[in-house]
Amino acid sequence: MSRLNELRLIARVAQMYHQEGRRQSEIAGHLRISQATVSRMLKKAQQEGIVRTTIVAPSGTYTELEARLRDLYGLSEAIVVECTEDRDAAIMARIGEAAAHFLEATLQSDEIIGVSSWSETVLKMVENIHPAKSSKAKLIVQTLGGMGDPAVQTHATQLITRLARLTGAEPRLLAAQGVAQSREAKLVMLSDPYVRETMDLFPKITLAILGIGGIEPSSMLARSGNVFSSNELRDVTEAGGVGEFSLCFFDSEGRTVKTPLSDRVIGISREELGQIDRVAALAGGRAKAEAIRGALRTGVIDLLITDKFTAARLTGLEETSPEGAGPMETRDEAV
Repeated sequence: MSRLNELRLIARVAQMYHQEGRRQSEIAGHLRISQATVSRMLKKAQQEGIVRTTIVAPSGTYTELEARLRDLYGLSEAIVVECTEDRDAAIMARIGEAAAHFLEATLQSDEIIGVSSWSETVLKMVENIHPAKSSKAKLIVQTLGGMGDPAVQTHATQLITRLARLTGAEPRLLAAQGVAQSREAKLVMLSDPYVRETMDLFPKITLAILGIGGIEPSSMLARSGNVFSSNELRDVTEAGGVGEFSLCFFDSEGRTVKTPLSDRVIGISREELGQIDRVAALAGGRAKAEAIRGALRTGVIDLLITDKFTAARLTGLEETSPEGAGPMETRDEAV
């Protein structure tokens, strides 16, 4: 009976704290016991299963999908966003909003951010970022050559400089074509001191932000001129390629697809990406599902920001709904 009486008092203390909203000092005064005893009883209530903590995921969030993505692909984090339409434009907009919030919330002082500037989803992120108020980045480094068709080449420059301004950082542009005409032409470009200066920053990047593409280039990348011919891309497909990030091609298992095209890319390599502390990929859409799956299997990506439809395809879950089971039963005051 002594144990039952002890548990009864513990349950009463837990009831007063969690359900009646009383502070520990008030409970102690009411029951004529010390506050330290109240604190011990609240801890004991959890140990005995009298108090259980239940987390309710807010409507429009997908904690189960995020957990499955982390488990299946070894990600440190996954962000799955709500989207009412399984349509590329809508998906990119929602991912861009979530990525902007992620960057604002996690930006570290003196962060060196590497950005693949020919991604429409990364552009959506930049469009949604608010100017930094406290922590400010140190450098924004362009990780894939931005020169190409003169009519559109200013896009990469504008994206990098705008992101730098919003984060309080200094922009470092990669003033070279993303795709050289030949291996020899690439070597000539790499000899430029300004190009070399930017590429020497790659090992110092602390956060890389990139998009994931299929074999067929996005409309933005196609307009840039930083693309391979249809015949060249056919060679990549025949070699097993399913997608790319920063024009680094990979197959469905995440293995590098090496072709002569690789010798013409001026940008960060897969090996260099693999050495970066945080690599965030922004991608979604039905057409990219196979490419995203392959990218996650490379082991390069730490964080994926995607939509609920794509997440369901990547995890094999056909239906997605906000998870949660009942109200939160404990409060934040330390016990």
